[in-house]
Amino acid sequence: MFLLTTLPELSDKIRPTPGSACVSLLKNEYAWTPEAPPLASGWPKLNLRELVMDQPPAHLDAAHPTRELSPAGRSAANEADDEALVAQLGRVLGAGALKQLGVYELPANFLLSVVIPAYNESRTLEEIVRRVEAAPIPKEIILVDDASTDGTREIVQRLAQRAGIRAILHERNQGKGAALRTGFAAATGDVVIIQDADLEYDPNDYRKLLQPIIDGRADVVYGSRFKGEVARVHLYWHRVANGIITFLSNVFTNLNLTDIETCYKVFRREVLSDITIRQNRFGVEPELTAKIARRKYRIYEAPISYSGRDYSEGKKIGFKDAINAVYCIVRYWIAD
Repeated sequence: MFLLTTLPELSDKIRPTPGSACVSLLKNEYAWTPEAPPLASGWPKLNLRELVMDQPPAHLDAAHPTRELSPAGRSAANEADDEALVAQLGRVLGAGALKQLGVYELPANFLLSVVIPAYNESRTLEEIVRRVEAAPIPKEIILVDDASTDGTREIVQRLAQRAGIRAILHERNQGKGAALRTGFAAATGDVVIIQDADLEYDPNDYRKLLQPIIDGRADVVYGSRFKGEVARVHLYWHRVANGIITFLSNVFTNLNLTDIETCYKVFRREVLSDITIRQNRFGVEPELTAKIARRKYRIYEAPISYSGRDYSEGKKIGFKDAINAVYCIVRYWIAD
């Protein structure tokens, strides 16, 4: 299965001549001209200058033309079409350009585990699960309710009736770290990603986050909110505190990360099997970073979009958590 992604400025970077084969996958849309001669496999050539959707490729859901069917709904012919498309793109753009644009093939039988810790997120949980489900990657979703009191627990139980979603319920509130510990233990995928239950982080970024691991370059990938993607402008002092915590963590770990407090952390599952999480609350972020650095795992960062919320919208991390983060930076630099 191929993941076909691109950068928002692709149309500005590539200027095909009329009739040339090229591709635009902006916002996960396929674009092509019906008059272009078809490929041997039956797909028409793709032309960046035209953005029309007359006949979506066969493996797209007719009800949602920008969403791929699940792998179970794909046939050998669909896979052959993907291979033909990528081969055509490779001839036009070159292998290096495909890699830069995020066009790559997933290993056979690949599975992503998406761990979603949730505490009192009834307003956003169903929507974030919908967005995660829409990401065209083979996945399992593990929902961990941390003893919510606002109806989140009931939503988790209802969502778990859908294919590919599992629910784990804590009997008492313990914190994000404890919920991640539970979710990681239940994960069966090749790669594990953390997804917050609010709407601050966009599952459309999964593809770029996975690429360094799939390419064999990384064991762990952090999604950085501060490396150039679109982000909401707000909460200045929260940003200052984040910068201080990241700086202190880098001093002790000798890493050059830009955002250790990011939700989006992606791991080969073997990495997590080598780490025991001790922090129950938000101290899990510097704890994980210190333990990954201590074990010399290969860490990459990738830019992500960010739509931060403020405290009136349910943001939970606070000043006490910042103080505890400093403690955890020193504590887990000394020993596991």
